[in-house]
Amino acid sequence: MITTDELKVQLADYGTAVKDLEEALAIDASRKRVQELEHTMSRPGFYDDAELSKKVFDEVGDLKGKLNRFEKLQGLYDDAETMLVMLDEEYDPELIPEAEEAVNTVEKAVDELQLMTMLNGEYDHSNAILTFHAGTGGTEAQDWAEMLYRMYNKWAQAHGMTVEVLDYQDGDEAGMKSASMMVKGPNAYGLLKSENGVHRLVRVSPFDANARRQTSFSSLEVMPELDNNINIEINPADIEMQVYRSSGAGGQHVNKTSSAVRMTHIPTGMVVECQDERSQLENRAKALRVLKARLLDQAQQKADAELTEERRSQVGTGDRSERIRTYNFPQGRVTDHRINLTLYKLDNILNGDIDEFIQALAEARRAELMKEAEDE
Repeated sequence: MITTDELKVQLADYGTAVKDLEEALAIDASRKRVQELEHTMSRPGFYDDAELSKKVFDEVGDLKGKLNRFEKLQGLYDDAETMLVMLDEEYDPELIPEAEEAVNTVEKAVDELQLMTMLNGEYDHSNAILTFHAGTGGTEAQDWAEMLYRMYNKWAQAHGMTVEVLDYQDGDEAGMKSASMMVKGPNAYGLLKSENGVHRLVRVSPFDANARRQTSFSSLEVMPELDNNINIEINPADIEMQVYRSSGAGGQHVNKTSSAVRMTHIPTGMVVECQDERSQLENRAKALRVLKARLLDQAQQKADAELTEERRSQVGTGDRSERIRTYNFPQGRVTDHRINLTLYKLDNILNGDIDEFIQALAEARRAELMKEAEDE
């Protein structure tokens, strides 16, 4: 069993991290900025300028979210410190596990907030659009695509984020052929952008009567939802639109009327499909937002390639067809090939516990950027 002295040493390290985070997140300056913005909001005529008022509201929301996360961490640290003081005053070995849990909770909160400080990319604060495609392999690949879809839904739920289904195409016998969803929450894109790529599954197929080992692939595309202020020019003449009846496993998100939209960008061949429970007009608007995000993503990839092959926004080569991760059922392990990290908790990961990968990838990306800066 861990001792009280060992817990004190651990908590002291986290106390240093809390102070460093207070400085890195500019907590005092953020509080002052919130006061300034709230004063601006109280002025007469503030709501007359819709664009300005939205910008202020968004900034206040971001700042308050950051302050709330830091204050939560501070509260967890204070609670753990109080518990250790109580143990000093009146030692009770039965309270050691509870104190250890309190210290571990502080550690987790520190890790999460440290990750937030790494998300400083242009679109990291944005919502994320996730698009899943089953690879070749029929039912096995389609089942794997649905497993990934479920995994990211579970992750979003665990982080208090909401998921909006944009499109869902059923598989032939099981699973799904493709799906798109929007994950809405603070820094959703910054947290999920490293999940972009090809995910590989190795398992004994439940769809094979001979119980043979199968390898399947599904791709995941992760893009930021663009702010309305970002202007991506699309010529209406370049868009071909079709409407069809909604279908699939979207539950209440879909209906049986001809409200679903399939939008094709003729110059690039990009196809976006969107369906939900509401109107064709809203589906068109959503499909256009996804199309704009894809066109921006394509333009950024082209700019990256022209600049240099090494400088990518993703860890690794940045190749969209790159296999980034293998999920091996017989061995109960998941390996991220970009950072050579293997975790032996496959069941937990498939239930959305991917934070260890996200954290490690963010740290690797920061180290890579720092090395590039030193080499220039």
